[in-house]
Amino acid sequence: MSANAELKSLYDGYYSNGLVEQKREATSLQTFNHIREITKGRFYDRVLDIGAGEGAVLARLAESHMARELAAVEISSSGIDAIQRRKIANLSSIKSFDGYKIPHTDLSFDLGLAIHVVEHVEHERLFLREAARVCRQIYVEVPLEHTRTLSRSIRISGPNGHINFYTPETFENLLKTTGLNVDRLIVFPHDLAFEQFMAGRRRGWLKYQLRSGLLRVAPNLAPRHMVYMAGALCSAGQGILS
Repeated sequence: MSANAELKSLYDGYYSNGLVEQKREATSLQTFNHIREITKGRFYDRVLDIGAGEGAVLARLAESHMARELAAVEISSSGIDAIQRRKIANLSSIKSFDGYKIPHTDLSFDLGLAIHVVEHVEHERLFLREAARVCRQIYVEVPLEHTRTLSRSIRISGPNGHINFYTPETFENLLKTTGLNVDRLIVFPHDLAFEQFMAGRRRGWLKYQLRSGLLRVAPNLAPRHMVYMAGALCSAGQGILS
């Protein structure tokens, strides 16, 4: 099993023009803050970034000294090149993978990260089970784009390779039907810096206030009307490694 040729072609040059890299750099701080919040600031011995992109999150993790050792696997050749250029001090390995077979042994990492990866994956449960084979815990983060304006989400995100669209409920169901235990699941708004990066200073500030305010006062209603992110810290359920 591997990613189909069309998707592989898209990702091979995904980071070569710098535009996606700029966006990923802008999101890396909020992603890092999500990881720290959901793991409650825990220190890890070995962390694997699965689908590491161009390495922006890895660089944040290295700066924070959250882990003794980092490693990465990535499907995109341009992403691997970008990670190598960063020269991250405690990054022990960068390996190419086909999207489904991770070239590491069982339970060789304490924490695996799948940050905005699953929405791109054709066979989500196969991918997540393979992550659980290699990692004792997994942090999975996805955009919650299955809102009342789903057709707009498909039109905007489809060209970027999004083929799966989630609500909080369908995301949690995916994790549980994979065989994972969902230890914590949090719905996050975009932070102010990202909103302003995407929409400009004034409009971004307004969007931040609206999105975070709606989530605060109506947490069940908000994801039906606006796009958020969901992050889940998971551990392997009984029998998932058998």
